[in-house]
Amino acid sequence: MDVTRSIWTWLKLLGGAGILALVLWRFGTGAFLDGLRVLDTGALVAALGIGAATTVLTAWRWCVVARALGMRLPLKDATADYYQALFLNAALPGGILGDVGRAVRHGRDEGDLGRGVRAVVLERIAGQVVLLVVGAAVLVSVPSPVLTLMKGNVARVAAVSVGVALAGVLVVAGLRRLRRGRSRAAGAARTGMAEIRVGLLSRRNGPAVLLASAAALAGHLAMFMVAARAAGSTASLLELAPLLLLALLAMGLPVNVGGWGPREGIMAWAFGAAGLSAAQGLTIAVAYGILAFVAAAPGAVILLLRLVARRREQPVATPALPAAPAVSPAPAMALLPVIVPLPADRGRRVPVRVGARPAYSGGVAA
Repeated sequence: MDVTRSIWTWLKLLGGAGILALVLWRFGTGAFLDGLRVLDTGALVAALGIGAATTVLTAWRWCVVARALGMRLPLKDATADYYQALFLNAALPGGILGDVGRAVRHGRDEGDLGRGVRAVVLERIAGQVVLLVVGAAVLVSVPSPVLTLMKGNVARVAAVSVGVALAGVLVVAGLRRLRRGRSRAAGAARTGMAEIRVGLLSRRNGPAVLLASAAALAGHLAMFMVAARAAGSTASLLELAPLLLLALLAMGLPVNVGGWGPREGIMAWAFGAAGLSAAQGLTIAVAYGILAFVAAAPGAVILLLRLVARRREQPVATPALPAAPAVSPAPAMALLPVIVPLPADRGRRVPVRVGARPAYSGGVAA
């Protein structure tokens, strides 16, 4: 299991690196360097503000889901953990290690690791579902390269749509049949379905999760628009929305290096196919990546403060004094005289011969 997981991790990293290498070979380093040059102080400040708003919204979504599952999670702690997770996702390969860390941290604090992990999984699923629904609605209704491809391949699109719908029906039917059993898998299926209903689909929590997810998605689009304007794009939001949503969908692919890879490739292709500059699309993608990292920078401060506090809380190890050697009582006891009482011969008479000399008794007369 560990070997398979390690191979899959390396494949994801190599896939993302391969995409970046291909884009770099196709467009050169100019577009990448332009993504650094076009950003000014105003864009960085806007990124920090947008990042703060989206982080609070997603942290609130996490709180709603976690509390629905019966766990405590204050918004302040959730925001700090979410900032730290965003920074680790952006700084480390894979893009999910930060989320794994906050799930484990919250689960251990609450004494239920499994429930803590499921709360994070459901919270992330909610965001991805809203992104998929909004992205699909925009891509099939607003003119874009994707819509052009779909119109040119109607039969294939219909076949794929039917296949996806059929797969969804089979999955739902399989889960309903599975949860009726008595196996461990059936119990896990029942638990998962119940938590989905309570955490995401209930009347009490569903609207809050939907609102937070939609607002967070608007924040990500706003960040992309800041990057587009910094890169010199004058296209309207209606023209850019399908391209930006396509880039956000590409960022959800597991093949990336800290979020880099598919986003840059998709943006270069989409802008070129839309009649815009492919190099400008790549520059916007690079600028967005830098702005997203700046928006997550407060997570580095939180991580550093927590590391310092944890080190201060650790007790200082004092050197142990050498133990005194154990002294056996045998030598001391050996120095004491051993007195063995002799039996007294009270009733015994010693015959004495007349005229005999007294026996010598060591200088003491008997």
